[in-house]
Amino acid sequence: MRFPLILSGLRKMQTRVSSMEDIKDSLQRAQPRAAPLVLLKVFVLFLALGVGFSVLSMYMTRNLKVQNVVLQTKARFEPCVEEQSRLDWWIRPPSNLMHNMSDKELLWRASFVPLVNKYPFKRVPKIAFMFLTRGPLPLSPLWEKYFKGHKGLYSIYIHALPWYQGNFTSDSVFYRRQIPSKVSEWGQMSMCDAERRLLANALLDLSNEWFVLLSESCIPLSNFSIAYKHLMRSRHSFIGAMDDPGPYGRGRYNLNMAPEVNITQWRKGSQWFAVSRKSAVSIVKDTTYYPKFENFCKPNCYVDEHYFPTLLTIESPHLLANRSITWVDWSRGGAHPATFGGADITETFIRSILEGHTCLYNNQSTSLCHLFARKFAPSALEPLLQVAPKMLGFG
Repeated sequence: MRFPLILSGLRKMQTRVSSMEDIKDSLQRAQPRAAPLVLLKVFVLFLALGVGFSVLSMYMTRNLKVQNVVLQTKARFEPCVEEQSRLDWWIRPPSNLMHNMSDKELLWRASFVPLVNKYPFKRVPKIAFMFLTRGPLPLSPLWEKYFKGHKGLYSIYIHALPWYQGNFTSDSVFYRRQIPSKVSEWGQMSMCDAERRLLANALLDLSNEWFVLLSESCIPLSNFSIAYKHLMRSRHSFIGAMDDPGPYGRGRYNLNMAPEVNITQWRKGSQWFAVSRKSAVSIVKDTTYYPKFENFCKPNCYVDEHYFPTLLTIESPHLLANRSITWVDWSRGGAHPATFGGADITETFIRSILEGHTCLYNNQSTSLCHLFARKFAPSALEPLLQVAPKMLGFG
């Protein structure tokens, strides 16, 4: 009796074992199908999180940039508006002479002129001393003594070779007074370009009323006060404008320059001038005569002797004194005037330059005909420093 019961129990146990094995097999068969699904869900979750973070980052970055730009623009714009609303912003000279304007932009900017003649502020007129040089200014110690004690009555501008960097110390009147420059060649239009460049930079300072072109070999022949009064009281610009009928005058005229420039208007004069603000503006704003001189005053025309005298003769002949105030010695002949070194500098020599001359000043006769002189070599510096206090009135 017990055997059938045992047999029945064994069968039940076998059935249970079989059921458990079936379940195990089912689980084993189900796992391979469930794994990809789980991985897919995890991937989708991470993808969603990644997209969410990316969108959030882009949104925050864009908004932060916009806010930053707004703040920067506001910071730049508000002071600009505040500064431009003040008269000082318009009348103060440039704090840095080195700028990025092209010549075309510079000349356009410098041609601005006020149409109301009476200035709405206290304007102290200045003289712009414009040095056209290749590099160093060997006579600068003499000029330092000349300018001493007259701050606020002058400005200095230096046009040198583009790669030249002056080594003036911070206490020098020439410190950081170089302007953006280009190579200029004697007798070529590039020389006139350099002179226009100097004038244009100097015109950016509204206080500059007179503009004197000098070279590195020029010296002053009087103290600053005499020169200042002489220029400020003059009704005429000091530039030669001679009608020379010979081969070195009208002989250089090109018929292609007509009708803008006729031969009867053709003039010749010294390169070294002193012009008023009105004449300076006429020079920098010119676009009518410049192309004619650029195209037809070459190769042996020496355009720097003709362009400015002819231009100003056509535009405003009544404003010209028709002479230079820079003394030179052409008695030795040749294409260049005499150069004087240390051995030449004596009281007698300086007196010969200062005395024995008569000329017209405001249509009246005067013996003060020259305020400057050239050409002086570097070796002349020490003797000039010695005679300057007695003969030139400064130092």
